[in-house]
Amino acid sequence: MAARDDILDLGKRIGQSIIGQEAMVERLLLGLLANGHLLVEGLPGLAKTRAIKSLAKNLDSQLSRVQFTPDLLPADITGSEIYFSEGGKGEFKFQQGPIFANLILADEINRAPAKVQSALLEAMEERQVTVGGKSYPLPPLFMVMATQNPIEQEGTYPLPEAQLDRFLMHVEVGYPDEASEASIMRLNRNEENETHGGAKTEQPLKMNPQAVFDARKEIGAVAVSDPVEKYMVALVFATRYPDRYDKDLAKLLQVGVSPRGVIGLDKVSRAYAWLKGRDYVTPDDVKAIVNDVFRHRLILSYEAHASNASADHVIDRITELVAVS
Repeated sequence: MAARDDILDLGKRIGQSIIGQEAMVERLLLGLLANGHLLVEGLPGLAKTRAIKSLAKNLDSQLSRVQFTPDLLPADITGSEIYFSEGGKGEFKFQQGPIFANLILADEINRAPAKVQSALLEAMEERQVTVGGKSYPLPPLFMVMATQNPIEQEGTYPLPEAQLDRFLMHVEVGYPDEASEASIMRLNRNEENETHGGAKTEQPLKMNPQAVFDARKEIGAVAVSDPVEKYMVALVFATRYPDRYDKDLAKLLQVGVSPRGVIGLDKVSRAYAWLKGRDYVTPDDVKAIVNDVFRHRLILSYEAHASNASADHVIDRITELVAVS
């Protein structure tokens, strides 16, 4: 499995500059392998931006960063038609926006109004942009990583459910541990020394994106047994009809997971199993990633918010109640 070795090496390279965030690095790889988009939520300074920059640094790909602000326009993302005049003749030509890259960092996506957020919808779902009645395809390797701050809500625009559902995973990033914190200081110190004329570390060659496409073909062949399929469906239906399992759980849920949820669960479970070196999916693989796939697809009830019950609390309860058949 040469492709798996390449992907593991890519993860190792990213991990050398992203210390103490192994789960986020793994989810970044899973999003790449499953051909999906990530919504990454965490406090400032937790290496969210650095993670995708490190991915672009080690993968032969183009990175675009879009800083979402209240005055951003949809054309600032997709591009627009611009009038060119040459030789006495004028014509409109399409000028590509930053969305026409392999890796897109939508930084603080909830700081821009809905019309700008929705400009990402067609690109994320259809892998194309339509301007002036013409459609322009995006690159074959294309992934959006959007970030948002969980504590600053003033002046922000919450993402609508329709757009949230288009993200394959919602990844929450926490603080690193004490040992990692010390390593982060040393890493930053070494990088500053390199910037000011110190001995520079030799950078390995960037990985060919073909390794990602080869990995996706292998992941497509990962087997999912009937019991595991039924388990995935049961998890989804437990979010829609929680009263079948527990009356208290039913009080916490208003809307369950959409069909995109079970599709995402299947994709990410197969990618996770492949990354762990297996050609089949186990129930433990499903449990390992179900929170990231379901977290943003649940709409909690007023009672859940009043009792400070989070989406993770509800999902954990569901995995306790739903048995593998």
